[in-house]
Amino acid sequence: MAELQEVQITEEKPLLPGQTPEVAKEAELAARILLDQGQTHSVETPYGSVTFTVYGTPKPKRPAILTYHDVGLNYKSCFQPLFQFGDMQEIIQNFVRVHVDAPGMEDGAPVFPVGYQYPSLDQLADMIPCILQYLNFSTIIGIGVGAGAYILSRYALNHQDSVEGLVLINIDPNAKGWMDWAAHKLTGLTSSISEMILGHLFSQEELSGNSELIQKYRNTITHAPNLENIVLYWNSYNNRRDLNFERGGDITLKCPVMLVVGDQAPHEDAVVECNSKLDPIQTSFLKMADSGGQPQLTQPGKLTEAIKYFLQGMGYMASSCMTRLSRSRTASLTSAASFDGNRSRSRTLSQSSESGTLPSGPPGHTMEVSC
Repeated sequence: MAELQEVQITEEKPLLPGQTPEVAKEAELAARILLDQGQTHSVETPYGSVTFTVYGTPKPKRPAILTYHDVGLNYKSCFQPLFQFGDMQEIIQNFVRVHVDAPGMEDGAPVFPVGYQYPSLDQLADMIPCILQYLNFSTIIGIGVGAGAYILSRYALNHQDSVEGLVLINIDPNAKGWMDWAAHKLTGLTSSISEMILGHLFSQEELSGNSELIQKYRNTITHAPNLENIVLYWNSYNNRRDLNFERGGDITLKCPVMLVVGDQAPHEDAVVECNSKLDPIQTSFLKMADSGGQPQLTQPGKLTEAIKYFLQGMGYMASSCMTRLSRSRTASLTSAASFDGNRSRSRTLSQSSESGTLPSGPPGHTMEVSC
């Protein structure tokens, strides 16, 4: 056996003069903590200032993950349980994240003055290019909930080349009709704004159960110091325009889309209708059991794995290991080829609990997963 020789390796990045290894290690740890905590920025747009927080560093040839929260929430209360979930760390390591707070929703935001004209959802979508220009990011994968899902969809319609994919939770692409307006007004006579927003976020079963989660978010919204700002965002959402999606038409999302909704969620019918209007080849539909109105809060594990499958379908994270959805109770492929939106139940593929992977939807089919 050849005799081992001691080899001296020269440090590629020598310490600063007078800096000890212990000091250098502490500095590296401090930089890592700062990176984990995120860096918050604000940028001026034609419709006012918008605040966003960036986590991680850009990865070559990879889009940024950009999130947009729902009414009554900010990026922390909407997405922290999802992005702090253990299995989500694999995604975090592969993508830089940009969490956008709607104007006036960020922590410590001052209350807007009386008479302030809050941006419409269309204008909120038009703020996103200013964010990407500031960060010098060219493409994104959007993850939006409720109003945030609408905003990202509007942005994708106007900037198709910069959106590689969308995960849309609880999206309602339709403008309020007269019946909706009447119901909204009647509800407003008997319920407070905070209760109306809670009814938008959670199912009636969840609200009746009054779990710790519901108590937490009811307290957060009711006693929010920026409640006046939240009401402005709520009003903009209720005054949204119809996205006018049309299967086979010119107005549609051209990128891969994953629609997500919980069973018995307030927006279940709206998401199902949206699914019927989008390209079945590009769209997957995930209906999550036991998740209520906010799947990213109540079922972060299942949603994380669904997002991993979605990213794999886009060509990213090919070596990622899947465990949760592969053991889900049922996975069905539902025909969605007809342009009138009616989904035939003639072809259903059931998956056993021992199956290793979820099936990928063939052209002309939309995946519906109940997990």
